[in-house]
Amino acid sequence: MNRFSPRITVATIIERDEKFLMVREEIQGELRYNQPAGHVEAGEQLSQAAFRETLEETAWQVEITAFVGVFIFQAGINGPIYHRYCFVGEPKSHDKKQRLDADIYDTQWLTFDEIKAARAQHRSPLVLPCLTQYLAGRRLPLDTLYEHPWPLQQK
Repeated sequence: MNRFSPRITVATIIERDEKFLMVREEIQGELRYNQPAGHVEAGEQLSQAAFRETLEETAWQVEITAFVGVFIFQAGINGPIYHRYCFVGEPKSHDKKQRLDADIYDTQWLTFDEIKAARAQHRSPLVLPCLTQYLAGRRLPLDTLYEHPWPLQQK
């Protein structure tokens, strides 16, 4: 019997001056665009993971202010299923000296049209749907997500 094991990921949309912070990462020898994103670690709340991944991939500290939604993608008929929890982050400070994750080539501030034009180079087919929902005004309060505390967090 095969067990269903979704891969839980987070992504953060960060806007400044009508541009969005994107990362370029090398995937199988090709540069791919993505929002700052990554997997949730054990014991980590989703919004904490979004903050951490953004910092590790961009050197930007952000305030996670809203939740956009859950976006689901199955990579092929028997491939993994990704559940992407998309957040909104307000840029607060940038540390130009901080090293980025090893797989990050660089970061870029791009307009929606530039991101859309680079669709063939997106890391995930969920990049545009997340951004489209954000641009449509979808902002849910962070308490939309209830995360039961881990036993170690219940003090």
